[in-house]
Amino acid sequence: MTVNDQATGQQPAATYDSAFLKACRREAVPHTPVWFMRQAGRSLPEYRKVREGTGMLESCMRPDLVTEITLQPVRRHGVDAAIYFSDIVVPLKAIGVDLDIKPGVGPVVERPIRTRADLAQLRDLTPDDVSYVTEAIGMLTGELGATPLIGFAGAPFTLASYLVEGGPSRNHEHTKALMYGDPQLWADLLDRLAEITSAFLKVQIEAGASAVQLFDSWVGALAPADYRRSIMPASRKVFDAVASYGVPRIHFGVGTGELLGLLGEAGADVVGVDWRVPLDEAARRVGPGKALQGNLDPAVLFAPREAVEAKTDEVLAAAAGLEGHVFNLGHGVLPSMDPDALTRLVEYVHTRTAR
Repeated sequence: MTVNDQATGQQPAATYDSAFLKACRREAVPHTPVWFMRQAGRSLPEYRKVREGTGMLESCMRPDLVTEITLQPVRRHGVDAAIYFSDIVVPLKAIGVDLDIKPGVGPVVERPIRTRADLAQLRDLTPDDVSYVTEAIGMLTGELGATPLIGFAGAPFTLASYLVEGGPSRNHEHTKALMYGDPQLWADLLDRLAEITSAFLKVQIEAGASAVQLFDSWVGALAPADYRRSIMPASRKVFDAVASYGVPRIHFGVGTGELLGLLGEAGADVVGVDWRVPLDEAARRVGPGKALQGNLDPAVLFAPREAVEAKTDEVLAAAAGLEGHVFNLGHGVLPSMDPDALTRLVEYVHTRTAR
């Protein structure tokens, strides 16, 4: 019995030998596994239909909708893993932070965190706060069978950036001002967010998720020295908190070419790479003992089929010497992308890498 069996009471044997989990563990695979960040969402007409009249946060809290939306790309594209449909601010909403996801804008926080008194908004997250997550994952694992489910959460830095800025930001000026100007408050904020994030991931793993991904969407805005000093302790705390479950831990950020080694050092088993750094060079920066995930430029999918295949071949060639490789885009699926292009891409990668 694995640690995951002991922790969850689940029998993960159905997914254990999947191509996705084998690649994460850096084992031999029958073909390179494929999944896409944001594979469930606005690019799919069936998603837009099922979401009609339902806000984003409400959708994330309805197990029936979460299950249907998570399954849609698995049915359509034949991807090797599903990713739990949610949003990185869901755990913050669950503990009572006054926020909303505004169409065309993103998460907007009513009372940004700028002082120590503002930390009172962030209480501990309990499983009861997100009982709908447990229910939805139970429904999903029953439907998915041998297809692994990836749980996910936002990393402490990215959550902090939304909370401090009050919403999306291009320059992260308030966030950096707090990080540089009050290092102790900053450390306490990230430590509290690490606790909340860890609890959210534990709920997903204990409900049956076969792997987890920590999204640090905005961390590419930082210099390596700042990441090591001010961010890595909190990210490492999250990875350490779920290490005993024995599920693969994936770490991804955008614009993180200079941070790739540090992302792995924080505790990830798999390091996600955006499209800016070739995978062979990424492997050099990350070092041995880690699988890599990525990294086709999402915009390539708008080119003719021959161009898509040529660029895919470049990614696969760069990945040829890796210890483990999960094929993905270098960022998320774009809303205007043709879903059929994604389906063809999955088939192409499977065919080209069949062993």
